[in-house]
Amino acid sequence: MRPSSPSDVPTPFFRGITHEMAGYLLLRLALGLNILVHGLVRIGNPTAFADTLVQLFANTWLPSPLVRLFALLLPFVETLLGALITLGLLTRTALFAGGLVMVSLIFGTALRSDWETLGLQMIYATLYSLLLAAASFNGLSLDAWRVKARSHPAPASVRGPAPVP
Repeated sequence: MRPSSPSDVPTPFFRGITHEMAGYLLLRLALGLNILVHGLVRIGNPTAFADTLVQLFANTWLPSPLVRLFALLLPFVETLLGALITLGLLTRTALFAGGLVMVSLIFGTALRSDWETLGLQMIYATLYSLLLAAASFNGLSLDAWRVKARSHPAPASVRGPAPVP
């Protein structure tokens, strides 16, 4: 079958990789690294981040201890989810959990009536949703590698000698 356009001509680098898989990988890496670095930057000084967040929510009805607890946990959650999304490990779970984190951030931002920040958070929520909806294209990931390894176990000669009974 002839390729329908020049971009459909297989190159050695993209052999076996569809356009959808390559696009999914790029979007997943961009979101994952973004969230990972958000967490890593905040982990360096979690109390300063928590103090800032408590001040931002001082005029809302949310209790300060709850805001502080959320702010202290958020950098670790972001780091974990960012790492999982970047690697493509437990991708669907990490994307869903990340989407829930965004929902909680959107709730807090709406309470503060910070509509500009809320617009940016809606973009993140959209990215999580798109990646979750298109998860069938996650072929370049540790999840795909794990599934492939389970369905095609290594031959006995590669696995080593059989255990002695």
